[in-house]
Amino acid sequence: MRKGKLYLVSLMMLLIMSLFLAACGADDAETSSSETNNDSSTNTDSNTTDNSSSSTPQVLVFGRGADSVSLDPGIVTDGESFKVTQNVFETLLNFGEQDTTINPGLAKEWEVSEDGLTYTFQLQEGVKFHDGTDFNADAVIKNINRWKGGKEEDYYYFNSMFKAEGEDIIKDVTAEGDHTVVFTLSRPQAPFLKNLAMSPFGIGSPTAFEAAGDKFGDNPVGTGPFKFTDWKRNDSITIEKFEDYWQEGLPKLDKVIFRSIPDNSARLNELMAGNIDLADGINPSDGKTVEGDSTLQLIERPSMNIGYLGLTNTRAPFDNKLVRQAVNYAIDKQAIVDAFFEGRAEVAANPMPSSISGYNDAISPYPYDPEKAKSLLAEAGYDGKEIELWAMPVPRPYMPDGAKVAEVIQKNLEDVGIPSKIVTFEWATYLEKAKNGEADAFMLGWTGDNGDADNFIYTLLDKDNIGSNNYAFYSNEEVHELLIQAQSETDENVRNELYKKAQEIIHDDAPWVPLAHSTPLLAAKAGVKDFKPHPTGSDKLDKVSME
Repeated sequence: MRKGKLYLVSLMMLLIMSLFLAACGADDAETSSSETNNDSSTNTDSNTTDNSSSSTPQVLVFGRGADSVSLDPGIVTDGESFKVTQNVFETLLNFGEQDTTINPGLAKEWEVSEDGLTYTFQLQEGVKFHDGTDFNADAVIKNINRWKGGKEEDYYYFNSMFKAEGEDIIKDVTAEGDHTVVFTLSRPQAPFLKNLAMSPFGIGSPTAFEAAGDKFGDNPVGTGPFKFTDWKRNDSITIEKFEDYWQEGLPKLDKVIFRSIPDNSARLNELMAGNIDLADGINPSDGKTVEGDSTLQLIERPSMNIGYLGLTNTRAPFDNKLVRQAVNYAIDKQAIVDAFFEGRAEVAANPMPSSISGYNDAISPYPYDPEKAKSLLAEAGYDGKEIELWAMPVPRPYMPDGAKVAEVIQKNLEDVGIPSKIVTFEWATYLEKAKNGEADAFMLGWTGDNGDADNFIYTLLDKDNIGSNNYAFYSNEEVHELLIQAQSETDENVRNELYKKAQEIIHDDAPWVPLAHSTPLLAAKAGVKDFKPHPTGSDKLDKVSME
């Protein structure tokens, strides 16, 4: 009996000790897991992500000013589309993290012939498209042929960058094995490598675009770090980590959600409320608010843009150069910069910023001179008929508040005797109608794609690009000849002089009113790490992580 009691007491003691040890083990496991998660979330210098110890996915919600037009990079011209496609597709060559130097991409190395007519690219091996098909030389050829063979009005960028005077600059593309591609040009093109690195020339899956046809932009398939998963129109686009991505350890994020929030202030409020993690299009006036909040960080994008008031040169009254010059004198550009950019912009004189090689710094902006404007309008015989003044419906890096700037311009024009009616449309419609020459005067702008003068002056103001990016329908034969010569000129000094001469002529012809070169602002939660805003406006998110 006593032995039985002793046995029972011993058994109870063993049970209590077991429960105690189990509890200690659980506490140790929790502490270990927590410490592992903290180490993982703060290790932002590594190219690999250890999410195995955390059940919380790395999700970035990116608030932006408008929805994308399409997710087929070859057929769009708007930055909101490239913001997404830059992370779904990849190009043969890449720009530097925050500049436009040329680096390997889907092509790991390349050679250029002495005459500048042959480019041989060695491609990365072991790369797959999101649909599982192989990336190879044949895929590159099919993409080029798709752009070359499509309607000119559909493939704006390809025709802007790789056609001159109706001639295909890319004469032929051939394969030498599975991983070597040879481009043969019809004429030397100085910015050829930079052009290939541009967002519009992301390489898509031939299997996908051949099957989808015109609907490829609704379900895009590339080789990028993220794959497309969902699009709720005018609300959100979701992309997710591509598990078979060829660069080991990337991307660090599991998912990115692009939310469309048109109003700048509403977007900032969403960030401050914690509903989004990153926001672009921050009003310059809100910069100090962000800087004063310890939970947020203010981010400046390197400036490479132009905001302008376009004047459709084929529509009265702007088919008269004197009227166009009068409008340039009528608008108080410095007042616009002071009122809406908070010192984060400079008044523009030329159609490209001073950071671009070939900028003509001998040209000054048209001064604000209402009396001179009135005199020119009288000389032109302007009849005082009301014009339509188109205001952008969305914030853009070069124009944070198009509606308010339009009101200032409207008052400036009224003061010199030009009555105007402010008009706007949904963003995709706005671009399409302006491209078709339906506007009298329209607000627009451009963020450079490759850091080359050709990408500003030729793309935006050459007669070859009427119907694509030359929304002003400006045409000058002398400017055209200078720009075509500059494209093929390999001597940088000679090339710069050609661009400077072209800027002199354009300044006199006044097809636009250049307004501002801005320093665009973004804001993010303090825990967003390694986001590197690119001057082109097309940001790669593969190395971004959340702390």
